[in-house]
Amino acid sequence: MSQLVPPHIEKLEPYKAGRGIEEIKSLYGLTEVHKLASNENPLGVSPKAIEAMQAAMRDVNYYPDPAALKLRQKLAERFRLKIDNVAVGAGSEGIMATILRTFVRDSDELLTSENTFIGFYVLANASGLPLKRAPMKEGYRFDLQAIAERITPRTKVIYLCNPNNPTGTIFTREEFDAFIAKVPENVIVILDEAYFEFASSDPNYPDSMSYRYDNVITLRTFSKGYGLAGLRVGYGFAHDKFITNLMKVKLPFEPNSLAQTGAIAALDDDEFLRKTIENNQQGYEFFKAAFSELGLNWIPSWANFVMIDYGSEERVNAVSEHLLRNGIIARPLKAFGLPHCLRISIGLPHQNEKCVEALKAFESVGVG
Repeated sequence: MSQLVPPHIEKLEPYKAGRGIEEIKSLYGLTEVHKLASNENPLGVSPKAIEAMQAAMRDVNYYPDPAALKLRQKLAERFRLKIDNVAVGAGSEGIMATILRTFVRDSDELLTSENTFIGFYVLANASGLPLKRAPMKEGYRFDLQAIAERITPRTKVIYLCNPNNPTGTIFTREEFDAFIAKVPENVIVILDEAYFEFASSDPNYPDSMSYRYDNVITLRTFSKGYGLAGLRVGYGFAHDKFITNLMKVKLPFEPNSLAQTGAIAALDDDEFLRKTIENNQQGYEFFKAAFSELGLNWIPSWANFVMIDYGSEERVNAVSEHLLRNGIIARPLKAFGLPHCLRISIGLPHQNEKCVEALKAFESVGVG
């Protein structure tokens, strides 16, 4: 059997999601568990999206629009583009996979940073192509200069995540301008902006919609701001020739019909998005104050989570176990190459308070 499987697939480590609520309830005998591990929207789902999907349920016997024209047109209108500049897929990872299938050859190389979104690592390793990684610089930030220095004639795709998952940090407009000037025009730059809703109010954040580069594709998602993580709806913006070729290669019926309908309706729910961002801002300020009071080494974040550097994997494991026993699921970051760090998603106020109470108890008894 092993001869049938390419070596790079046999060695591949699959993406492992955070632990689920029911699993932890069963394992620890708990009746109440709060999941602050996967950066999901704690407010739930856009009500307008729910209403639209319920109405669309009667038509799921039909295949969805393979070109997702209504959704793409809605996105084009929202971001003042032409429909030919918009792609959609089953999550931003779905579009990333299509990019690799469409544009990358066997002789090419991929390039990114250490300690970034592991979904890209999985896709890159599944392709069997060389993947180069530049180390981060101080403050758990992308070192764009180091990435630029690793570009070779074989480099075809550069992946950047801004804000970065799992660190929550951003690179600035000035840093990106200096970086893009060093990138050859035949190198594709993926700008993964899954968390842009939470960062866009910062003038230093280089919202890629203010750029027009033929070799850059912006990726975003409905999973965070609109609470549609379970539907897997991602979208991308790029030059029309780029999009035309992506649409040739992508799976013909993604996103599915309910996902398309829900996403279209969610784009009209500005009130839900406003509440999401407001809840996130308030939760972030609460965590900042609490983590500082506890003397924790927390990393400033522009996303909907905060990363804490505990200094050792042993201490991360101890605090993670303590949180689980108190009904809080957080995310140890060993899989991201940060075994000494823990990521905590921002939840509803009572969830954040319960998390901090558990952290205070952990620190007070000197566990780990």
